[in-house]
Amino acid sequence: MEVINIQTGTKPVDGWLSRPVIDTRSLEETVAAILSTVKLEGDAAVRDYSLRFDKSAPESFELNESAIVEGAALVGEELGAAIKMAYANILAFHEQQRASESVVEVMPGVKCWRRSIGIEKVGLYIPGGTAPLFSTLLMLAIPAKIAGCKEIVLCSPPDAHGQLHPAILFAARLVGVTRIFRIGGVQAIAAMAYGTESVPKVYKIFGPGNQYVTCAKQLVQREGTAIDMPAGPSEVAVYADESCDPLFVAADLLSQAEHGADSQVVLVSNSETVVTAVLAEVERQVSQLPRSDIAQKALLHSRAFIVRDSGQAMQLLNEYAPEHLILACGDAEKLAGQVVNAGSVFLGHYSPESVGDYASGTNHVLPTNGHARVYSGVSLDSFVKKVTFQQLSREGLDSIGMTVRRMAEAEGLEAHARAVSLRMEKK
Repeated sequence: MEVINIQTGTKPVDGWLSRPVIDTRSLEETVAAILSTVKLEGDAAVRDYSLRFDKSAPESFELNESAIVEGAALVGEELGAAIKMAYANILAFHEQQRASESVVEVMPGVKCWRRSIGIEKVGLYIPGGTAPLFSTLLMLAIPAKIAGCKEIVLCSPPDAHGQLHPAILFAARLVGVTRIFRIGGVQAIAAMAYGTESVPKVYKIFGPGNQYVTCAKQLVQREGTAIDMPAGPSEVAVYADESCDPLFVAADLLSQAEHGADSQVVLVSNSETVVTAVLAEVERQVSQLPRSDIAQKALLHSRAFIVRDSGQAMQLLNEYAPEHLILACGDAEKLAGQVVNAGSVFLGHYSPESVGDYASGTNHVLPTNGHARVYSGVSLDSFVKKVTFQQLSREGLDSIGMTVRRMAEAEGLEAHARAVSLRMEKK
């Protein structure tokens, strides 16, 4: 990790906070071609691409109930109990997000209100391979179910034997996913966006993936399929003062670095001694990780900042707008009030980011790549649309009618004005 001392500076230089950059021009061409082919050829194209990229294309993409039950049964008792505890916490946190909105009578006879209605058909993409993210399935399907989404479609890439990871099937049964398909990659995004002979078209697609999946989601969004949010590589920023334990901070940094070679971790401290100790601990711990090679690559474009004080630290962190922010310091609760841009925040020395990834209850599908400046993480609101209603009595229309007529006439929209005036003149 590069160490940058900005104690004497007043504002971070833009280049210090840059993320890894990927040239997407050729990537978009490749992904667009796959999307177009699936759109035209349906299941046949999905099968061809599945064989080419995943080396597996089951005879039937969709899993039947008996296969789901059989696969889910392979989950051990301890892991099953862990998934159930995470499920209960995530459910409890997201249940509290139900909004009960009142009818507002803005003036006599003019009533307005909103109602949240679940998106009817949603698609969830869950990566498989070396890191089958069954935890992400919980994060997405639980709020979808609470929101009242009628159809929850899951796509996940199968292994070489055409099977999905048992924990994915266990979680899918637990949360009530309605249909499960053994399809991965760009072809899965295309199938859900356009619909095929087997896969239903959905209205909004959620879930992480590699750069190809991310690009596919962005491209289908241009054609009218909604997606959860713009996505990039995973990232964490940690502010650590002299009260921190370098052992803990190093572990937190590496927990994100192991996600992918394009992940980024940022350490910020007001103590050069802390930075030195944490980086020494990172070097020691990284060699012990099964995904050490991946983490080492991520560390190459990660940075450590030495700042003057906590104020300068928060200025830098808000400008960076991290996906995950850990405040490993003595005054974490006080500094939390200064957070403006972050996906999810972890306070104190005993709140590792890992708990948010799995079981604390908060959602781990979060804005990356600086999008925390304008985007929120996934929540119940992500799975609903809010429809507004209004109802006017004759008294209400008489009270507000002239205001509407004058405004419509000033804009040159006479039909709008007449829709009001004809009612007002009717006795």
